[in-house]
Amino acid sequence: MDLHADQIQGFFNIPVDHLYASAVFLPYIQSLQLENLVIATPDVGGSKRASTFSKYLGVPLVLCNKSRVRANEVATMQIIGDVEGKNVVLIDDIVDTAGTITKAANIMLEAGAESVRAIASHCVMSDPASERVTESALSEMVFTDSIPYCKNSPKVKQLSIAKMFAETIKRVVNNESISSQYII
Repeated sequence: MDLHADQIQGFFNIPVDHLYASAVFLPYIQSLQLENLVIATPDVGGSKRASTFSKYLGVPLVLCNKSRVRANEVATMQIIGDVEGKNVVLIDDIVDTAGTITKAANIMLEAGAESVRAIASHCVMSDPASERVTESALSEMVFTDSIPYCKNSPKVKQLSIAKMFAETIKRVVNNESISSQYII
């Protein structure tokens, strides 16, 4: 589900279907009923994913441009777009140390965002990620349960992908379309 790069599918010796967490995340975002919603990406690499969400929801897209000094350490970050008075949802695929996503949330709040929350498919959350999330401007950090979260942060929430996987398995067994179950 939500492979970091689509090219990874080519490394398997058997056919691989790519599943998408958007089937779980989009209903969640819509349930929040946020006014002045903007979808954002914490780095330019996630712009395609975030753009797909923003187009589906019919809301603006905001990008963060970052530079790194070394792996897992963000040097600078700039916002491309308007977040003032907006409720921002950052979209990512994997959160490891949470340095990028929390920095993006913090600068968006400093730029006048009303609220900032984040969703990400996979919850790696290596130390000190939980502390960073807890101390950040994020109102919540939402993951799927593709990787169990066993640390402690009151801001972390996990959504189950069990029904999505069960439906996919059922469709494979019944020789039915897998892609038709995905919204985007």
